[in-house]
Amino acid sequence: MSTLFVAGMNHRSAPVEVRELLAAEPDTLRDLLRELLDRGVCREAVVLATCNRVEIYGVSAVPGEARDAALGRLGRARGLDLADIHPHLYTWTGAEAIRHAFRVAGSLDSLVIGEPQILGQVKDAFAIAQSAETVGPVLHSLMTRAFAVAKMVRSETEIGRHAVSVSFAGVQLARKIFGALEGRSVLLLGAGEMGELAAKHLLEQGTQPVYVANRTVARAEELARTLAGIALSFEGVARALETVDIVIACTAAAEPVVRAADVRAIMQARTRPLFFIDLGVPRNVEPAVNDLDNAFCYDIDDLRAVVDSNLRERQFQAERAESLVDREVGRFVARLRDVEVVPTIVSLRDKIEAIRRAEVDKALARLPGVPEQTRRVIEALSQAIVGKVLHAPIVKLKDSSRDGRGRRWRAVIAEVFGLRDEGRSARADLDS
Repeated sequence: MSTLFVAGMNHRSAPVEVRELLAAEPDTLRDLLRELLDRGVCREAVVLATCNRVEIYGVSAVPGEARDAALGRLGRARGLDLADIHPHLYTWTGAEAIRHAFRVAGSLDSLVIGEPQILGQVKDAFAIAQSAETVGPVLHSLMTRAFAVAKMVRSETEIGRHAVSVSFAGVQLARKIFGALEGRSVLLLGAGEMGELAAKHLLEQGTQPVYVANRTVARAEELARTLAGIALSFEGVARALETVDIVIACTAAAEPVVRAADVRAIMQARTRPLFFIDLGVPRNVEPAVNDLDNAFCYDIDDLRAVVDSNLRERQFQAERAESLVDREVGRFVARLRDVEVVPTIVSLRDKIEAIRRAEVDKALARLPGVPEQTRRVIEALSQAIVGKVLHAPIVKLKDSSRDGRGRRWRAVIAEVFGLRDEGRSARADLDS
């Protein structure tokens, strides 16, 4: 009997130096998936490989063998023995595998709870498996339901609403000051990675234009092209401060590059707020700037405090999401258990219908010239008898499956009615 399972490693069970050795390109994953089915260790398989997890979702009679075949092959390609991988692995079967799949797609098992990227990565893994033709009815049902559960987690909780990166926390604070950010102009001081990321977040909110100033003009011009912005020399910063709305400061300067006295002079000629996001360590903006009227400055510690608060809020929302996942796992298990008896029910109906058809034809052959109305009455009568005869065993099959006793009753019905090969379900066994 085949079992639905999930096996692999993630950011909690394995260090990055192990996880990165199992990274693989889509073509490699397709070859692996086909090999698993060709060798017969899996009936269905999907492999999810990201920077934070490498997992196989499968249907197999021997999940441990399928797990070792998949992850062992990925490891060997990078000089890693299966013995080196084993201590980092987990394996879930049945309802726990379903729960894990729903939690992963809903970003409840992510390094950063609520991050949106994982759902796209799961969809990509599903698409690769579909292209390799290794997705069957079980994994198709599991994955499509996991996508629906992830959507419910987003819509029924606020798990993804609160910023949990320093760069995006600055954007969140900017929205509190300005409301909508469309059309707000931005000045990026420095060309560091964090500043670039914050600028990209602001661009996604509709800000424009973006001015980029850096000590190295060539680097300013390069980043300005990336951001579809305008490069400035550092000498042009003072004039830009007179017109922009938001300043992202992220330089490697040992002293502040924005002085309170300079900002005070600028603010005397301004009527709208000026917002500073100071990502520099040491700080790029003098703290006294925050004391000026209509000027607001948040440094890295302020932003981290926002992130910490938001992480606590995400954790609260995650608890709500976990309850939602538990509910959906129960529903999906019941659905699979209903479906697992379908082949037996279909075969039972087919067999009894064949008997009914043969007996009706035999009876009508003995009654030549029977009126059409009489034929219809005989047909209806025989169909009603069949329906009543089948009612009890079908109800018993469905009830026993929901109670976790489906395998035994499928075997009983198959033996009693002489069905061939009908104790075996087309679906994964969930009795384990």
